[in-house]
Amino acid sequence: MKVLVLGAGNIGRAIAWDLRNEFEVYVGDVSDDRLKAVSEFATPLKVDASDFDELVEAMRGFELVVGALPGRFGYRAVKAAIKAGVDMVDVSFMPENPLELRDEAEKAQVTVIFDAGFAPGLSHMLMGRIWQEMDELREGYIYVGGLPKEPRPPLYYRITWSPKDLIEEYTRPARVIRGGEIKAVDPFERVDKVAVGDFEFEAFVSDGLRSLLESVRADRLEEWTLRWPGHLEKMKVLRELGFFRPEHVEETLEVIAPLMTYESPDFSIMKVFGKGTIDGEPREIGYLLYDEERGGFTSMARVTGFTAAIVARLVAEQNCIFGVIPPEILGMRIDTFTRISGELADRGVQLERWENASSSDSRG
Repeated sequence: MKVLVLGAGNIGRAIAWDLRNEFEVYVGDVSDDRLKAVSEFATPLKVDASDFDELVEAMRGFELVVGALPGRFGYRAVKAAIKAGVDMVDVSFMPENPLELRDEAEKAQVTVIFDAGFAPGLSHMLMGRIWQEMDELREGYIYVGGLPKEPRPPLYYRITWSPKDLIEEYTRPARVIRGGEIKAVDPFERVDKVAVGDFEFEAFVSDGLRSLLESVRADRLEEWTLRWPGHLEKMKVLRELGFFRPEHVEETLEVIAPLMTYESPDFSIMKVFGKGTIDGEPREIGYLLYDEERGGFTSMARVTGFTAAIVARLVAEQNCIFGVIPPEILGMRIDTFTRISGELADRGVQLERWENASSSDSRG
């Protein structure tokens, strides 16, 4: 089977590497330097993702496309796949709602699984599994971060994904469910100190629930992004001073991106848990993930790219129905959830599950 991976950055490179032994893998990108970096295990293909017609033509001739482009190109890529009649798995954090393309995908007999990376992605699959196992889910929380093991001042963060998408996390209103209703809140409405695993972090509410807002019913549902202490205060000041406005973002990144670009192994950490009832008894079910950089890939590339590659195999095996499918559906199905979690474990990405009586503390 011929597979096209769109995007030759850290994530796209991990996806292509993971698929290399089972598929004829091509990687499309506009950058010659990035394409050169994947040429050892994939066939490079010059593609300009900003040109819709070029995208459609590039996709024709492939049986599956895996999108690893920045968020601003994600929706266009999904539309192009549907027009080309090619199945697609996508990890871009697109601002648009891909579910709006459901009818088009079904009519074209195309399968699209979006947000199929780490968070959103694996986070949704875990919440979907928790929701499926409970009779009633009252509260659900996602705490997630990709961080340097050796944070450096002044910003205590290392960029391992799209810088523009990083800034979006601090500016885009965060949609949550509170009191059973969807609400949009300021990401910096509150900065909490939280303990996850053996670490102490700062956390802010982020707009990562996306399709979970429609597919999972709960009184309270939130995603929180984790950062090392000292980072969020500076990001909040920059936002308040207007440095993150669209007309200033490029110049701002020229200054701050180098401060977040340095050599340090990264790690990924995620805690997903829900509180509700099983057989009438209050219960809490949760998962904890921890992963470190290894094998020439950042941890963020591993947990995002490997998850997407495993989902791509499911689609290639025609294990999914036609249409636009949110990732939590894969978690709600025990067969696909077991497959994904098992294959991640084979790659050294371990998930620890717990279940116990629910505590009275609503945030855990």
